[in-house]
Amino acid sequence: MLSLDPLGPEWDCPLGSKDLEEEEGPWGGGSGLPPPGCFPGSWRHDVGLDCKGASEGADAQAWTVHYYSLLQSCLQQAGLPETQDRSQAPRTGCPGAEVTLCILGSPSTFLSVLLEAGVQSPGNMLLCLSPAWLTKVPAPGQPGEAALLVSKAVSFHPGGLTFLDDFVPPRRATYFLAGLGLGPGWGREAAELARDLTCPTGASAELARLLEDRLLTRRLLAQQGNVAVPATLAFTYKPPAPLRGGDASPGLRLVELNGKEGQETLVKEEVGAFLHSEALGDALQVAVKLSGWRWRGRQALRLYPRAEQGPVVDTVLALLEKLEEEESVLVEAVCPPARLPFAGSPPPGPELALRICAVVCRTQGDRPLLSKVVCSVGRGDRPLRHQSSLPRTLEAALAAVLTLEAGLSAEQRGGRQVRTDFLGVDFALTVAGRALTPVALELNGGLCLEACGALEGLWAAQRPGLAAEEAAAAPLVETMLRRSARCLMEGKQLLLLGAGGVSKKFVWEAARDYGLKLHLVESDPNHFASQLVQTFIHFDVTEHRRDEENARVLAELVRARGLQLDGCFSYWDDCLVLTALLCQELGLPCNPPAAMRLAKQKSRTQLHLLCRRGPPWPAPSLYAVPCCPLESEADVDRAVCQVPLPGVMKLEFGAGAVGVRLVKNASQCREHFSRIARDLQAEADHPGIGLGWGNAMLLMEFIEGTEHDVDLVLFGGRLLAAFVSDNGPTRLPGFTETAACMPTGLAPEQEAQLVQAAFRCCLGCGLLDGVFNVELKLTGAGPRLIEINPRMGGFYLRDWILELYGVDLLLAAAMVACGLRPALPAHPRARGHLVGVMCLVSQHLQALSSTASPETLQALHDQGLLRLNLLEEALVPGEYEEPYCSVACAGSSPAEARHRLLGLCQGLGIDGPHYPVAYFLSHFK
Repeated sequence: MLSLDPLGPEWDCPLGSKDLEEEEGPWGGGSGLPPPGCFPGSWRHDVGLDCKGASEGADAQAWTVHYYSLLQSCLQQAGLPETQDRSQAPRTGCPGAEVTLCILGSPSTFLSVLLEAGVQSPGNMLLCLSPAWLTKVPAPGQPGEAALLVSKAVSFHPGGLTFLDDFVPPRRATYFLAGLGLGPGWGREAAELARDLTCPTGASAELARLLEDRLLTRRLLAQQGNVAVPATLAFTYKPPAPLRGGDASPGLRLVELNGKEGQETLVKEEVGAFLHSEALGDALQVAVKLSGWRWRGRQALRLYPRAEQGPVVDTVLALLEKLEEEESVLVEAVCPPARLPFAGSPPPGPELALRICAVVCRTQGDRPLLSKVVCSVGRGDRPLRHQSSLPRTLEAALAAVLTLEAGLSAEQRGGRQVRTDFLGVDFALTVAGRALTPVALELNGGLCLEACGALEGLWAAQRPGLAAEEAAAAPLVETMLRRSARCLMEGKQLLLLGAGGVSKKFVWEAARDYGLKLHLVESDPNHFASQLVQTFIHFDVTEHRRDEENARVLAELVRARGLQLDGCFSYWDDCLVLTALLCQELGLPCNPPAAMRLAKQKSRTQLHLLCRRGPPWPAPSLYAVPCCPLESEADVDRAVCQVPLPGVMKLEFGAGAVGVRLVKNASQCREHFSRIARDLQAEADHPGIGLGWGNAMLLMEFIEGTEHDVDLVLFGGRLLAAFVSDNGPTRLPGFTETAACMPTGLAPEQEAQLVQAAFRCCLGCGLLDGVFNVELKLTGAGPRLIEINPRMGGFYLRDWILELYGVDLLLAAAMVACGLRPALPAHPRARGHLVGVMCLVSQHLQALSSTASPETLQALHDQGLLRLNLLEEALVPGEYEEPYCSVACAGSSPAEARHRLLGLCQGLGIDGPHYPVAYFLSHFK
C-alpha cells in the first residue's frame, strides 16, 4: 500500500479541521510549546542548559529542556548512562585545530549518528540543543561567509558516554548538520545558521526545499534513477525551475496553472482522464494532497475510491485556493498492497502493507552508498507512517539514489560548502503484473535515518557496541570526518621536498582539490610540477652526505622568500632525512632526524629493534630479523658466518626492490655484492632508489612466509588507522612484486598481529607521527619485519586505500605535517576488493607495445573495467627494473576480483608461461 506520511495525529482529518497556516515546532517563532511531561524516566533536571552570553525566551528555553529530556529518554531506552553535566569546568581544547562535528536537531532523529561519531571520533561529535548555543562570526578573507562557533553542547564518547560541556574559547565547527524540520517556521534559525558557512554543511533550507518536494523528487527519480514512482497527476502553480519544461516522466502528468481560480473545466478533464488511464494499473484508490516545502508533515490527506471522480475534483479545487508559487496539488495512485495467496485458506486478518526506507550516504568521490534498508509493517487498510509502525530489517538490494544538487550554484545550495551527505528514500512494496515492485514515494532528510536508528536501538541494550558494519550512520560519520579534514586543511601552506615521478602525479591534482598551497623543493629544474605549485625552489637534494648542511641552506632560502609555512613533508624516499632536518631548523612538526635515519637504513633498523627487549610485551625484538651490514668484500665473508643462509641481499638505502636477491651460499653473496658495486654506484645509475646515500648493502636471513604491507597512520604515538594488503609470491631469486590483494584475506587475529607488529616496530624506532609503510612476512612463528618505509606507501597503495576505504594517506600525511590529528574513521570498512598484478617491461614489452598498450590500459581504466596505476613512463628494459604499472580489477569478493583479473590478463597478453598470473594470484584463494 502507498505509505503516506503526514506525521500529524490527524492523518485523515477533514479539510478545515486544522489551521494549515499555523507554524509548528521549535525555533520557528510560532506559538507552539513542547508537550509537558512526555518522557517518563529518572534523570537529573538541575543541569546548566543556559548558555553564557546568549539569551533565550521562555518558549525557546522550554524547547531546550524538551530536547534535553528527549536525549535522556533515548539514552535510557538504549541502556546507556545519563548525560553528565561538567559545564561548570569549561573545556579549553585547541580551537580551530581540532575536528568538530556539530549537529543542531532532534536527538531522536540523529541518535545513531551521534553515538557512531562518539566511537569514530571521541569527544568531537557535539549535539546542540538550542540555536543559542551557536554563533556565526564573519570569516576573515572570505567575504559573505562565516565561521560557526560552538559555545555549549553535549559531547559524545565511546560506550555511549555523554557530557554537557561549555567551551571557552568556543570550538570552531568543521562540519555542521542542521535538522531543518518540517513546516515553514520550524528550523528557521537552524536554516539561517547553516547558510554560507566556511565549514562543510550537510543540509540547507535551499536544498531541503528541493529534495523534500514530492513532485520534484519523483520526477528526478523517474527520469535519472529509472526508479518506479506512483502514478501521479500534479497541478502546479508557477513551478520551480527544475520542473519547468523537460521530458515527460513515466507515470507523471504535470499540469502547469497560470492562476488558481477558474480552473474547474481543466481540473475536471485532467482528473477524469487520469482516473481512467492505464497508468493507475490495479490501484483502487487515489490520494489527494498538497506538495511543497510548506506542507511537509502538516497537511490534510484525503483518500477516495478511484471511481469517485466528483469528490476528487472538488478536493483538488479546494486545495488550489491554498497554493502559493512553486507548490502543487497531487492526485496519486494508492499502490495496492502485495498479497501472498494461500489456496483454500481465508485471510487471517487485514492485509499487510510494507513501507521500505533506505538511507543513502555520500562517500569518497561523491558516490552514493546504500547504508541500510529497513521496512515498516502495518495494516493495509490505512496509510503507514514512520512513527506509527515498527521498523524491521529487509534483505534487498536497492539502487543508489543520485542527488540533485550537482548542477546547482552555491547560491542555490545555500552556500559554497553545502552538500547533501545523506538521504532517506521511502518506498512502498506493491505488485506490478506478477512481480513485487518497490515504488519510490519521496526523499526525506531524517525520518529514514531515525527509523534505521530505531531498528538498531531495539537490540542496542542487549548488544552493546553495535558492530560498525551494522550501523546505518557509519558511512555518514566517515563523510563528516572526511569533509572536516578538508575544512581544516584548506589554505594550509606546505613545503614539499622531492616531486617524485609519474607515479606521484596524483599529488598535484589532490592538492588543488583540497585547497593546499604547495611550495616545492626539487632537483630537476624542468620537472613538470614546477608549474603546479605556489613556489618552486630548485635545489639539489640527491647528495645526502650533506643533508645537515643542505637543511640549513634550505631554511635560509625559505626565510628569504618569506614563506609562512604550516608544515613540511615528503613522500619521496630520497628526501625523508633531509625533511626531518629541515623541519627541525624551521621549528615545524616532524619525527626526530635520528628516528628517520634509523628507519631509512635497513640494517640499523633490524639491529636496533633486536636490542629492544623487555616490557611492554610483545617487544619489538620479537619481529626483527638477524642481519649484517656490508660495505666491503671482507664484510661479506664475515656476514656469511653470522647470518644463516639462504639469505637476502639488498641495498641499505634502496627502494622498489631494485638489486634485492636471494642468495644460497657464500659464493652467490660475493658475486652479487660485486655486481651491485659495479653497476649501481651513484644516483645517475638508477635515479630515485637512494644511491645518493651510497651503495652499501646488507645480508639478512631469508624468512619463509606470506608477504604483506601494513600502511599506518600515527599521531602522538597513537595508532589511528592501519590497512593491510597481501602480496603474491615473487619471482625468485628476485623480489620484485608480482601481485597484490586488498583488503587482506587473513583471519582477523592474523591481521591484528601484523598491525601490532608494524605499530610496535615504528614506535621502537622512534617514529611517532606520520604515515608509514611497513613490509612484513607472516611466518609460522608470527610476523617478521622486512623493512620500514618512513613515508606513505608507494606504487598503487594510496590509490587502493582511497578507493576501498575512502581514506587519503596523502591528506593524512599533510595533516600530521601541520601538527593536526588526521580526521579518520576509527574502523574504516572496505567497500569491496581489489586484486592486481604488476607489469614488467622485461616480461611484457611486446604486450605493452600492442594489446596492452598504455593507451589501451587507460581506456579500460576510464571505462571502469580495470584500475591502472602507472609507475614508470618509458618502456626501457633493464637488469635492475621496477614495475612499469599495476593493473587491478575490483569485485564484491576476492574470488570475483581474481576471476576478472585473470580473464583480463589472458585477453591482454599479460599472462603467459614466463609470467603465470594464475600462480601469482594463488595466494589470495
